[in-house]
Amino acid sequence: MNQNTKKSLPAAGLLPRSLVVMAVAAVMAGCTVAPKAITPEEVQQRVQNDTSKMYLNQAPITAPISLEEAVARSLKYNLDYRLKKMESALALGLTDYASYDMLPQMVASAGYRDRSNYAGGTSIGILDGEVSTRPTSSDERSRSLRGIEFSWNALDFGVSYYRARQQGDQFLIAEERRRKVVQNLLQDVRAAYWRALGAQRLNTQADDIVERASLALSRSREAETQKIIPPGVALAYQRALLDATTLLNQRRQDLEFAKRELAALMNVPGGTDFNLAEAKETALPAAPKEIAKLEDMALLQRPELREEDFRKRITADEARKQLLGMLPGITLNYGRQHDSNNLLFNNAWSEGGVSMAWNLMRLVALPSLKDAQKYQEQTDDARRMALSMAILTQTRVSVERYRMALEDFKLADEASQVDTRLAAYTKASVSAKLESELEAIRTQARAVLGAYQRANAYANAHIAFGRLYNTLGFDPIADDFEANDLPTLTQRVRTHLQASEKDAFSLSSNLFGRVATVNVQLAGIQDPVQKVRMKALVTELFARHEIKTTDSNDAQPMTLAFESAGQNGLERATWTVKVTDEAGHKQQAQFATTIPTNSRTSVYESSLVAALNANLGDIKTWLNVD
Repeated sequence: MNQNTKKSLPAAGLLPRSLVVMAVAAVMAGCTVAPKAITPEEVQQRVQNDTSKMYLNQAPITAPISLEEAVARSLKYNLDYRLKKMESALALGLTDYASYDMLPQMVASAGYRDRSNYAGGTSIGILDGEVSTRPTSSDERSRSLRGIEFSWNALDFGVSYYRARQQGDQFLIAEERRRKVVQNLLQDVRAAYWRALGAQRLNTQADDIVERASLALSRSREAETQKIIPPGVALAYQRALLDATTLLNQRRQDLEFAKRELAALMNVPGGTDFNLAEAKETALPAAPKEIAKLEDMALLQRPELREEDFRKRITADEARKQLLGMLPGITLNYGRQHDSNNLLFNNAWSEGGVSMAWNLMRLVALPSLKDAQKYQEQTDDARRMALSMAILTQTRVSVERYRMALEDFKLADEASQVDTRLAAYTKASVSAKLESELEAIRTQARAVLGAYQRANAYANAHIAFGRLYNTLGFDPIADDFEANDLPTLTQRVRTHLQASEKDAFSLSSNLFGRVATVNVQLAGIQDPVQKVRMKALVTELFARHEIKTTDSNDAQPMTLAFESAGQNGLERATWTVKVTDEAGHKQQAQFATTIPTNSRTSVYESSLVAALNANLGDIKTWLNVD
């Protein structure tokens, strides 16, 4: 009877056993991976690719480089800064990606099942205990499945929300690190430039003096041999000339190395020679006296401390996220399924449900979690206070170093003037005696050495000034320079350097000074959720440029109007920025770009950010923001 039943059921064939064995053997063979060394050709190809990309799209050097152009080239081409930009862009991308984790899950599935025999069996009566001797099955041996299911977990949503906030703070930390790189670039370029310029100014004189000193040494040795002058006098002259020449070479090497450092900061291709433009030695500002105000500025502006502020927020969100994980999780699900099994009464159906799960054992760890959070907060506070103390110390030391550097330059300047006058006097009083000529050469070498020491002292004064400027956390330029070409950026750097080298330090924070307040309205965006996201982006971008957004009617009105026109699968997106300035005049600027039709929300948001960055200079002018 059982055999007849099996014959009456529909049959389905399976793959031959030989094919199954072959498939298993192929899979097992593919799981064996042998180590493979990198070939010399691959290494050479990597070197060629990296070298070709290092200097890509750089403006050629066609004229002597000024300090402003050197800073601009470093900001545009320096590889360390490029790396920080990429890290910041990566953090922003991860922030955008993390926000999608808050969305519900919608899982589509499809599959095929096949088995070697029928699923089924007999049954037993619950009331009478009678066993059915006729096996039955409600499943075919081969069938296909497909379905789509929507599910949403309230606990996962809360955790994803705090994770997205943490990732947003990670992006802000990356921005602060990028700020630090820009600040260090200005300091390093300033130091290398003035040293290299000092070497360039004195190279010709140094070469001439070294050549004359070498000739004088030969003549002195010859005069000693022929007993024209006493041996003691000859040896004293030789020693003096050797000392002066050695010191001259050391100073010249120190300054000439600076040119190679400057080339590396500007990412100049190897083997490219360039000259530096002559620059007038401007009078550096006097050393500041209001140290307490400088310390307050450093504590407000230093990127390291602002990074700690964001880390504190990350720690707080981590605590909330862990506490949230101890709550019960409520899951809602709904789906549509289909089964090709012909033995089913209904092959397609919908199903949904709600469930709650709570891991009660996690509540046992609540006291330990609270203690760990308290210790983490104390550790963060201790680390921030230690960093603050280090910054206060750096501020005071930087002020003192700058004051001493100014004094050293004053002394070096006076010494150089004395050496120059002495060399001129000795040259004018040279007689026919060999001793007189040798003394003239020695004093001229000393004069050139004094000029090198003066150039080095002036460079050290600029270095000390840049270190103090960097210690206070000043930004060398607003971070809206990415779209500027080299001449435009050079001019902006020139304006900034002229403002920073006035007779006194400006004791107002460039991060917490005057803040313009605007009431931003978005036009042309219909989706209310997208409006909220875009307003948040505008608020975040403006906050980095001392512009505050508010809904108050007392603030300056600003309208960001969006228009689009599509054709051939592309969309012309135009943003119009409309502002009423403090004088009551209406100002307007436009930004247009081309994007694919029906792009993702993030593409439209990126076009808004690009429009604001492109017109940020005009916006700050209209709002009277420095």
